[in-house]
Amino acid sequence: MPIESVFPRLEELLPHVQKPIQYVGGELNSTVKDWDAVDVRWALMYPDAYEVGLPNQGVMILYEVLNERPDVLAERTYSVWPDLEALMREHEVPQFTVDAHRPVGAFDLLGVSFSTELGYTNLLTALDLAGVPLSAADRTEEHPVVVAGGHAAFNPEPIAEFVDCAVIGDGEQAVLTMSDIVRDWKREGRPGGREELLMRLARTGGVYVPAFYDVEYLPDGRIARVVPNRSGVPWRVSKHTVMDLDEWPYPKQPLVPLAETVHERMSVEIFRGCTRGCRFCQAGMITRPVRERSITGIGEMVDKGLTATGFEEVGLLSLSSADHSEIADVAKGLADRYEEDKIGLSLPSTRVDAFNIDLANELTRNGRRSGLTFAPEGGSERIRKVINKMVSEDDLIRTVATAYGNGWRQVKLYFMCGLPTETDEDVLEIASMAVKVIAKGREVSGSNDIRCTVSIGGFVPKPHTPFQWAPQLAAEATDERLAKLRDAIREDKRYGRSIGFRYHDGKPGIVEGLLSRGDRRVGSVIRAVWEAGGRFDGWREYFSYEQWMSCAEPALKTFGVDVDWYTTRERTYEEVLPWDHLDSGLDKDWLWEDWQDALDETEVEDCRWTPCFDCGVCPQMQTEIQVGPTGKKLLPLKVL
Repeated sequence: MPIESVFPRLEELLPHVQKPIQYVGGELNSTVKDWDAVDVRWALMYPDAYEVGLPNQGVMILYEVLNERPDVLAERTYSVWPDLEALMREHEVPQFTVDAHRPVGAFDLLGVSFSTELGYTNLLTALDLAGVPLSAADRTEEHPVVVAGGHAAFNPEPIAEFVDCAVIGDGEQAVLTMSDIVRDWKREGRPGGREELLMRLARTGGVYVPAFYDVEYLPDGRIARVVPNRSGVPWRVSKHTVMDLDEWPYPKQPLVPLAETVHERMSVEIFRGCTRGCRFCQAGMITRPVRERSITGIGEMVDKGLTATGFEEVGLLSLSSADHSEIADVAKGLADRYEEDKIGLSLPSTRVDAFNIDLANELTRNGRRSGLTFAPEGGSERIRKVINKMVSEDDLIRTVATAYGNGWRQVKLYFMCGLPTETDEDVLEIASMAVKVIAKGREVSGSNDIRCTVSIGGFVPKPHTPFQWAPQLAAEATDERLAKLRDAIREDKRYGRSIGFRYHDGKPGIVEGLLSRGDRRVGSVIRAVWEAGGRFDGWREYFSYEQWMSCAEPALKTFGVDVDWYTTRERTYEEVLPWDHLDSGLDKDWLWEDWQDALDETEVEDCRWTPCFDCGVCPQMQTEIQVGPTGKKLLPLKVL
C-alpha cells in the first residue's frame, strides 16, 4: 500500500515559519524511490536542524549506500524548529522525511546519528511527532525499529529506554547487514514479532539491544554488573570497522543543500582513525586503527564529487588531515588539477607539528586565504604532557611565525579548560602564549595589523578514553578560571586588543558530562527535560541549565545519586562503567595504564610510526593500521 505524502498539509504551514526552505526537499542528488518497489525502508535522522544535519558525512554516506540497493530505500529527516513543531501538533502533521515527505512512523527503521549527546531531547520530539511511543517497550511491530549510531552511541545507556538498538563503529556494512535481516524477517511473515526481529539483530554480535540486558546496582549507586537476560545474546557487543576505504568511496553524489548550511563545500574523508593518542579525544580512541584512503582514491572522489555538485571548495576531512602520509602530494596534486577552475581546498584544523608553509600555500593557491586554526589544547607544557598533546611552545611560536611571515593575518588557537590535574596557572599560561604569538607575528610581518583568537571549550570526560575515570571540573570553577584568563588577556595594553577571546561557560559541559558518562537512570532526566520543553540543547539560545538541574534533582534522587555523582566524581579501577559491555577494541587495562601515565605526566608516541603499545584494537578487531605511501602521483584529469 503506498504511503501518502504529508506535503499538501505541510505546505500550508510553511508560510508561517522561519526558513521554510529547509523542509521542502528536492536537493540536487537526493533520491526518491517507489515505496512499493522495495522490501526495506529506512528513515535516517540527524537530530538537529537541517543546516547542521544536511552536511553530516555519516548520514550522507548511509543514505547513498542504502539507496544503491534495489530492494532498500532511505530518506532523511531532521529536527524541526519549535515554531514548526507547534504548528505540526496543532494541525496533526507527523514527523516527515524531506525526500518524499512520508511519515517517519511508516518506515521499518529509524536510524539516528548522534555526534553529540545534546541531541537526545530532539530524538524524543521526533518520536512523539511521528506517533512512535517514547519507550521501546511500548512499541509494536507497526512501529519503526529505532537505531542509534554515531560517536555518542558508544555509550547509549542514557537513551536505552528510547532506542530499540544501537550500532557502534562504522555504519556502511552494518546497515546493509541489518537490511538483510529485516527483509528476511518480513518475507517470512514477521515470525515472533518485534522481539524475534531484535533477537536476530542481536545475534549478529554487532547490534546492541538494551532490552536484552539487565543492569544490577550496588547499594552505593555504582553498577554491579550488566548481564544478558536471554540466551543467545552476546555478553559484549563489538564495534564495526570498515577496513578498505577505497572500496567505500562515498558519498559519490554529495547532496547540495537548498538552504544555507554550516559547511558550503564538498567533503572527502581522506582517512579514518587516529593514533596520536590525545587522552581526552574520544573520536581518536574509538575510530582506531588508522585507515588511509589512497591518493588515487581521493582524486577520483574529488573529481566525481565536484562534477556532481558544482561546489567551489573541497574539504579534506579526517581527525588530523595533515597526518595523511601523502598529504603534500594530495594537496599539490589537487591544486594543480583545479588551478583553472579556482577550486579551493581546506583542512578542518591543522596540528601545530604537522603544518608547513608548502602545504598551507597549496591549500590556498586557488581559494581564499582564510585564517589558520591550531589546537594546542593545553596552555602549559605540563598540561600538554598530561593530555599527551606533544607540542612545545617553541613549536607553536615557530609555526605561527611562519604563517604570519608568509602573509597570514589571522590565527585561531583552540584550548580546553578543566583538564585533569589543571590549575589556574596552567590556564593563565594561555594568555602569555597568545601574547608571544602576537609579538612574534608583529616582528616577522613588520605589521601591527594581525590577530590571534583564543577559543576555549570546557573539557568533558568521555567513555572509551583514558580520561573516562577523571573528575569533571564544576561549572562554577570553570567560569572562575575563565574569568581570570579573560582579565589577564584584557589587562595587557600592548597586545590585548589584538587577541580575541571566545569561550563557553561551564554549564553546557556539565549537562554533556551527565549524558556522556550516564547510565540508564539518566533516561528519566532526559524525559523530564523534554516534557518541560527542552529542545535543541546544542544551541545556546535554547539550552537551559536551570531546566536540566531542576529536572535532574528529583529524577536522580529516587536512585540515591545526583548530577555531581555522574560528573565531578572520580571513578576507581574496580568500578563497572556503564559502557564496559560495548567493545570498542580498546583494552580497559591499557586505558587505565594510560590514565596513570597522564597523572605522571608521561607522554606516549604515535603508534603509526613506532612499535605497538598494545591498546588492543588491532588483535581484538582483527584489523591493522593502513598507511601509505602508495608512491603514486595525482595527475591532471586532462593532458594539457
